[in-house]
Amino acid sequence: MEVKHKILIVDDEPDLLELLKTNLLNNGFDVVTAANGLEGLDQAKSEQPDLILLDIKMPKMDGYTMLRELKKYGNTRSIPVIMLTVYDKMKDIFELEGVKGYIIKSASDEEIIKKIRSVLEKEG
Repeated sequence: MEVKHKILIVDDEPDLLELLKTNLLNNGFDVVTAANGLEGLDQAKSEQPDLILLDIKMPKMDGYTMLRELKKYGNTRSIPVIMLTVYDKMKDIFELEGVKGYIIKSASDEEIIKKIRSVLEKEG
């Protein structure tokens, strides 16, 4: 039996969060969600997800701050992160931060699943 990968989605847009969650659940992933970076950091520490989908612009703690905070803790430092963004031109900055990839928010369900599986295979 295949191991279910746990994905943490951190985004402050409830509709997008629900769409992503449904898509991932339908594709056999376990899903944990958080509505901002502060909540996301707590979830990452307690849930130990296999991968994090992380929005950039959020209240309380933005995605960049959360990314830097993840690197401070031994149990979250190596969790691969894929940034969720509407900004297509941010790719180079993400790579400098050690991000494993990025997904444009308008991407299709298939593109999102393909990207997640690709990163999990490389990390696995």
